[in-house]
Amino acid sequence: MSDDTTPTPPAPELWDTVDVLYAWLDAQRPVEGREGLLLRVLKLSEEVGEVAEAVIGVTGQNPRKGVTHGWEDVQAELCDVVITALLALRTLTPEAREVFTRHLERVARRSLASARQ
Repeated sequence: MSDDTTPTPPAPELWDTVDVLYAWLDAQRPVEGREGLLLRVLKLSEEVGEVAEAVIGVTGQNPRKGVTHGWEDVQAELCDVVITALLALRTLTPEAREVFTRHLERVARRSLASARQ
């Protein structure tokens, strides 16, 4: 962030890459229309599940499997969640960059305002 109240928007390269990935996914979409959109959004659940699996693997919470992952795996899975969410947003609107930036600014303003109280 550039100061205590103004978030720095994600780098333009991020959105350029999101647009390229969106076009690639869209060209290979096996299911069109509303169902395809819903499936793209549901992909988030799969990715979040992979984060949970990695955390369980880091902490060895499955006694049958033991420690199966490292924190780098958790980081990678969290990145997959973010990428999937950005692609789902891009699928909903070609104005994903603007929608996300406006929302980030609102969240930052609200959060930082409550932190000062």
